[in-house]
Amino acid sequence: MDFLVFGLIFSAVILPVFLSIMFIPYWTRKTESFGVSIPEEVYERTELQTMRKKYSVSMGAAGIVAVVGYFAAGILMQGDENTFSLLLSAILVLYILISFIVYLRFHKQMKVMKANENWSHGKSQQVVVDTSFRTQRLTYSNGWFFIAFAISLVTLVLTFQFYDRIPERFPMQYSFNGEVTNWADKSYRTVLLMPVMQFYLAALFLFINSMIGRAKQQVSAENPEESKYRNLVFRRRWSAFIIITGIGITVLFALIQLSFIYDIDERLLIILPILFGIAVTIGTVVLSFTTGQGGSRVQTTTDKKGEVIDRDDDRYWKLGQFYINKNDPALFLEKRFGIGWTINLASPFAWLILITIILLAVGLPLLLGA
Repeated sequence: MDFLVFGLIFSAVILPVFLSIMFIPYWTRKTESFGVSIPEEVYERTELQTMRKKYSVSMGAAGIVAVVGYFAAGILMQGDENTFSLLLSAILVLYILISFIVYLRFHKQMKVMKANENWSHGKSQQVVVDTSFRTQRLTYSNGWFFIAFAISLVTLVLTFQFYDRIPERFPMQYSFNGEVTNWADKSYRTVLLMPVMQFYLAALFLFINSMIGRAKQQVSAENPEESKYRNLVFRRRWSAFIIITGIGITVLFALIQLSFIYDIDERLLIILPILFGIAVTIGTVVLSFTTGQGGSRVQTTTDKKGEVIDRDDDRYWKLGQFYINKNDPALFLEKRFGIGWTINLASPFAWLILITIILLAVGLPLLLGA
């Protein structure tokens, strides 16, 4: 039964992840290919189309091997939940590692092709900046996170008000059969774990939403008006997704905390987190498919080409994925390969923010855990 359940979770969660990685080349901006900047007009060339197809086929084949390997190993091992969880995690990490190795191969080919073809010859390289860009509503209001903070505060108040109702030992983790696999001894420290994590996650999602609005402006020199519109749609859609996800996760944590006080069916505590995780994963994939990086998949009415292209800044992108530019004040900017944003690794403040987020994520559970 455990293997069957984990098989269903594998199919519902991991397969969308595999699909999202397979189609990354089709989601990137048309001014970028495998981490290399290109003129938009060459994006549809046969050679580049072939490279994108080969990448997708390679990652699709790796995904099939991973699925077959998981089910074969599960049948042979007949292990417990921890075994299947480790197996699932190992397959996911291995798949991501393979995807990076395959990417590096195409990144190298792309750099060689760009050098040989000299696409920028006779074209003016420019950086386009729209001074009115940030006067528009780039994201939805951070005020929506008032809901998440309010839920967290109510959870905290109820925890203190009904502290006496919490049993001396309460469950922290269930198996898929409804059996408790981890207990915690009651103390103010342990019962505060969920409310504190709620506040942390609400603040984290608020920060991400703010970052989406403040991230570096990237306007195509070839099609500036289209590019601005697409980027606006891109930011707004992901902002809405972040707000909904942030509120949803605080509600989920509140339900878990209330189960210590009130009698809530443990099956609900098992099913809801799984469904929430599946919904977030599928939502991410659907949003990526329909929007693309920087709004590259958003339909527009015009598609002009000209003698102007974006300034070539490949020298700041190590391996096409890691941005290092000490002269750029921007902390956050769009990824070149994938969906979302990355940091300027040359900025100490960006590193400080990243390290703080990681330390809080790791330290709070350790500090408040049993």
